[in-house]
Amino acid sequence: REKLTTFYTALYHCCIHPSLNMDIDNQYRGRDNKLHTASGFTNYTVFSLWDTYRALHPLFTIIERKRTADFINTFLEQYKQSSRLPVWELSGNETDCMIGYHSVSVIADAMAKKIGGLDSALIYEAVKAAASYSGFGIPAYIKKGYLSADDEPESVSKTLEYAYDDWCISQIMKRLRKAEDFAVFTKRAQGYKNIFDPATGFMRPRKNGNWLSPFDPKEINNYYTEGNSWHYSFYAPQDVAGLITLHGGEIKFEEKLDSLFSTGNQTTGRTQDDVTGLIGQYAQGNEPSHHMAYLYNYVGKPYKTQDKVWEIMNTFYKNSPDGLIGNEDCGQMSAWYVFSALGFYPVCPGSADYVVGKPLFERATIYLEEGREFLISKAPAKGEAKHIHSLLLNTNQVFRSTVTNNQIISGGTLTFSFQPRNKPGDKFGIAKLDRPHSIINLAPVIPSPIIKSESKSFSTSQKVQIESLSSKSNGIYYTMDGSEPGKNSMHYKGDIIIDKTCTLKAKEFSGKDSSSVTEASFHKKPNTWKIELKSKYNKQYTAGGADGVIDGIYGDVNWRKGEWQGYQYQDFECIVDLNEPKEISFVSANFLQDTRSWIIFPTQLEVYGSSDNITFTLFETIKNTIDAKDYMAQTQTLKKEFAEQKVRFVKLIARNFGKLPEWHEGKGDGAFIFIDEIEIK
Repeated sequence: REKLTTFYTALYHCCIHPSLNMDIDNQYRGRDNKLHTASGFTNYTVFSLWDTYRALHPLFTIIERKRTADFINTFLEQYKQSSRLPVWELSGNETDCMIGYHSVSVIADAMAKKIGGLDSALIYEAVKAAASYSGFGIPAYIKKGYLSADDEPESVSKTLEYAYDDWCISQIMKRLRKAEDFAVFTKRAQGYKNIFDPATGFMRPRKNGNWLSPFDPKEINNYYTEGNSWHYSFYAPQDVAGLITLHGGEIKFEEKLDSLFSTGNQTTGRTQDDVTGLIGQYAQGNEPSHHMAYLYNYVGKPYKTQDKVWEIMNTFYKNSPDGLIGNEDCGQMSAWYVFSALGFYPVCPGSADYVVGKPLFERATIYLEEGREFLISKAPAKGEAKHIHSLLLNTNQVFRSTVTNNQIISGGTLTFSFQPRNKPGDKFGIAKLDRPHSIINLAPVIPSPIIKSESKSFSTSQKVQIESLSSKSNGIYYTMDGSEPGKNSMHYKGDIIIDKTCTLKAKEFSGKDSSSVTEASFHKKPNTWKIELKSKYNKQYTAGGADGVIDGIYGDVNWRKGEWQGYQYQDFECIVDLNEPKEISFVSANFLQDTRSWIIFPTQLEVYGSSDNITFTLFETIKNTIDAKDYMAQTQTLKKEFAEQKVRFVKLIARNFGKLPEWHEGKGDGAFIFIDEIEIK
């Protein structure tokens, strides 16, 4: 009875959102803030699509097919009103509070499952508009095939989710017989290959052409959305076969999955309340992990999926006030349970296949529209019934570890036969044809090469190397004048020595195909100063190390790209060694304020000078005049000219704002100082 209560509570949660959003006369306020009248469809709101595209909307393609058409027609009306499909819509307003353009997933999934009543011409227009939107790094992603930390915050997660969404669009184009568009989006769907680091086996941020270092796969930071690299490194549902290949084959991929569940469950970096329900680094309390336990099926180890799904269902879902391990997220957390309790799950929405897990109940009936029923049951077992032996679909015994949407909505029976445990000679889900299939085998992409260097800036010269991520390379070509590389450009054969400021671009070729261009900028420092940091920066905000504040490279207001040093609970203090006594008359330091993110300008900047690095004289105190309540993200240079002073050492102290006040949502916590560049003249 406890399990039944938990299940029906979950099913109830699935039916709360999306919510009806029109009056009795069918009028509603649209995305353009004008009144509209719904005609031929019912208008809805609350589309938490980053969450719900994964399982809630696929569930509706079984139990709420008419409403699914209404949801999508609501999407299309919103597109007509605002030129955008919803991302995370609330009451006729786009919040943009999460990433991706996952309305295309809901549309592709509905089309794959033959939901009718949709305007295909308008769908064609709307999904292409979603994939070419001018914000959130999408133009850079289109150009490069991936996002780097230089382009956009949460660059790894956005690359992965944009690639999946583009696969969904490719499936729409295939059904609409748009061959050219199908080819374009199939290629874009492989963008995940550009951020897979074969040396570590993780999806890893790229910065200035290189892998971002240092790298900790357990660290929750600004390169991932509500998670870390463990939570995103198994996300390529549109091409699991390609992901397995990147890992080095099925055995390596299985080992990586095993490590996911067996490694320590502590995360590093910032605190993220959403990351809960941990088994190793698997986090059931947040959506990016939800498909992972089902991936064992793709390497012919369905019994491992069954064990993990059973553990998750029985550990993290309870009949109690705190019976969910994470945020409900408008039904997604419960939709995972509903599907898993029935015995299957939509690993890749946009495909009509569900991947088999392990049913919770002895018997469950899905009452379908048009009066049909689909009965799921367990055959009587002798002794322990731990692992699946076979399925009986209506009267046919099958060993496939998938069921299709059409098999379900057509009505009938699905009977699970169990055995005490898996054993040699088992057939269920073992043969290639009996496993789930997720593969992109058209228009393979060549990953963009890596440009390896010690840093973006250097004093005299720096060694640079270019590394291939492809197994089918015919060569890498590069330029150092900012032009596009071609086969007539310099052919990379070994180390490159850079001794001046330049932009290096590299491109890899294989036959007629080529990668996108990898670009790296190198900046010769305007000085040979040395710097000693007396304060300790937060390891998530390093600006590349101590020299990052005297390298002549200025950060912008997008601090999540990693160009700023961050200091919390302390003042910023440093000593700059000019190498020899010099006459100075100007000092400046660049700071950033983003009050919503705990980053507030220092109260003042103090400038000291010394000839011996022991006795310092205060030259100037520069006051900040911008209110901490000014919520606009902005930069400010605190600077001062003064009478010439001959010194070798310059000390700067920026005084921290201190504890956040009562009016701030983080009241009582410590403010950050963000500093980027110091100038001394």
